[in-house]
Amino acid sequence: MRQLYSVLLYLLQPLIWLRLYLRGRKAPAYRKRWAERYGFCRGKVEPGGIMLHSVSVGETLTAIPLVRALRYRYPTLPITVTTMTPTGSERVMSAFGDDVHHVYLPYDLPGSVNRFLNQVSPKLVIVMETELWPNLIHQLNKRKIPLVIANARLSERSAKGYAKLGKSIRTMLQKITLIAAQNSEDGERFIQLGLKRSHLTVTGSLKFDISVTPELSARALTLRRQWASHRPVWIAASTHDGEESILLEAHAKLLQRFPDLLLILVPRHPERFSTAQQLTTQAGMRYITRSSGEIPSEQTQVIIGDTMGELMLLYGIADLAFVGGSLVERGGHNPLEPAAHAVPVLMGPHIFNFKDICNKLEQANGLITINDVDSLAEQITLLLSDEEYRQHRGQQAVNVLLQNQGALEKLLGLLEPYLPAGAINSWIRNVCL
Repeated sequence: MRQLYSVLLYLLQPLIWLRLYLRGRKAPAYRKRWAERYGFCRGKVEPGGIMLHSVSVGETLTAIPLVRALRYRYPTLPITVTTMTPTGSERVMSAFGDDVHHVYLPYDLPGSVNRFLNQVSPKLVIVMETELWPNLIHQLNKRKIPLVIANARLSERSAKGYAKLGKSIRTMLQKITLIAAQNSEDGERFIQLGLKRSHLTVTGSLKFDISVTPELSARALTLRRQWASHRPVWIAASTHDGEESILLEAHAKLLQRFPDLLLILVPRHPERFSTAQQLTTQAGMRYITRSSGEIPSEQTQVIIGDTMGELMLLYGIADLAFVGGSLVERGGHNPLEPAAHAVPVLMGPHIFNFKDICNKLEQANGLITINDVDSLAEQITLLLSDEEYRQHRGQQAVNVLLQNQGALEKLLGLLEPYLPAGAINSWIRNVCL
């Protein structure tokens, strides 16, 4: 089955090139660094360290505390962080700069994977969430390089899809050194697909191990004073096609009750920034873009968040937050990022990507579920009209975050057997000398 998969993947390459080229019309970064996608990364990585793969922005944000902890615990080991998307790439470089090496993970072609591993030669590979690449897993197993799937999740829908692969998925899972699952339900789905129970540990979700630093809090406070010192603000973040029109319609209704209300609208993908501007214009609203550096006037009704790496900052400006990908069937995005700022969180009904986290939030009254324009406008009206209620909802959300932290420390303990203890000891000796 793996050989057939490889042949099909080779045959698909012309279509993949075409897709990259077409996506490059709106996001030019897709037309760059193609050699990395085939394992050519000489001079861009340092061998003999830790490799961590986070496919895109969401996984990269989750990985940031882990990478920083690994840098602190194993300061002599080089770390290579790979992604698949330009947005993920940009987030890695903005978060770590020269502290880590960064390249794209190559396509899962046997030659590309071999070429890549020959140059990176990692002591340990960590893959965030659930990126199961058959040739990569096979080669790591063949080279006796430990592979840990961290913060692993497996939805019921995905499990059904993998189950159709029969014996092939069982064989692949049994080559994985360790799966650190977010919860027992996800863990059991891996077991049912063929993972050995001895290769599974439930650590909780790394997404809970985020915090708002004093520096970030200070920046958010400064920006709030510049943008809307005496105005209510709500943010609609990580939005997808089909959601902005609903959000703008809700904002129009809200403006009738709160004429000075400001909306920060942040599309999930950069190629949709211009679409958001067009939709805002069509809705008859006055807007500025974050990238312009302008300060909103009293007449500004919408700010388009068209910069990268600033979402946590923008959440800190708002009185309440809607998290996108949930009014359309994309499964939703991370509700814990606004929760970290102790603001009320609203989402649509499609939350399968964060089902466990959303359930915890909902049970604690830290998440408000809406279904359409009217329910969104109604709930935001309630929150803006009652400061005590709004603060209570925000506090409940941040309480859930704080009560579920600890997955990072558990994971670091699980990684210790696969990393040289001498890396820490050598560093301590050098510091002492």
